[in-house]
Amino acid sequence: MTEPTWDPAQYLRHAGHRARPFTDLLARVPGLPGDPPRIADLGCGPGNVTALLADRWPTAHITGYDNSPAMLEQAQAHAGPTPGGGRLDFAPADATAWTPAEPYDLIVSNAALQWVPGHLDAFPAWLAGLAPGGTFAFQVPHNLDAPLHAQMRELAATPRWQDRLGHVLRAGDSVHAPGVYLDRLARLGCATDVWETTYHHVLTGEDPVLDWVKGTGLRPALTALADDPGAREAFVAEYRDLLRTAYPSSPYGTVLPFRRLFAVARKEA
Repeated sequence: MTEPTWDPAQYLRHAGHRARPFTDLLARVPGLPGDPPRIADLGCGPGNVTALLADRWPTAHITGYDNSPAMLEQAQAHAGPTPGGGRLDFAPADATAWTPAEPYDLIVSNAALQWVPGHLDAFPAWLAGLAPGGTFAFQVPHNLDAPLHAQMRELAATPRWQDRLGHVLRAGDSVHAPGVYLDRLARLGCATDVWETTYHHVLTGEDPVLDWVKGTGLRPALTALADDPGAREAFVAEYRDLLRTAYPSSPYGTVLPFRRLFAVARKEA
């Protein structure tokens, strides 16, 4: 998989739809042991959903971590004291190597772990960094079998694109089955809740599903073809035509079914 170059403005074009799963995740997080609590957000992106943590825990010291300089630059707009007396800051970190340097009451991740190869192996160190009674919570897209991704991979594997894109996109095991997460977290001693939800996002505008995926799943392909604008435009046009068939428009918009996987694991107090 190619390490993607991120475009915060493109990502934020669908900020409302992308934030909803995070609020649904936070609704299932139990009370935190610290007062004030210490919170880490892994893969914070442009910081817009990280700021929602201060609504739930007003006095918390919250740090968002990301490995994209562009995303962190955008996130700085949310940094500083929070209305409830807490603090929000951001720092560079790569989740593939990050380990807690201090005890956290909550480690949370929103739609980021699918970009972290081997993230299951990081769980023991992350849980060890939780305070007793603390929580590890995350959500990830679980829809690699949907046309959105399947057609992208199939197109990348065609003779025209295979040499440049055949090994660029996320692999099928970038997200595991719900039972795999449940088993791993439960065996690590956590009281664990795992579930899935399929959202049916109604998108508007011209080619809105393409516009959506340009901010996320298509980023590795766009990055790999960045040095060849003509090829990039050709690949995007072919993919766009496939999406138009898979996700037809209607008078009220274009429906994008999107399945997500959630996990909330509470460490023993």
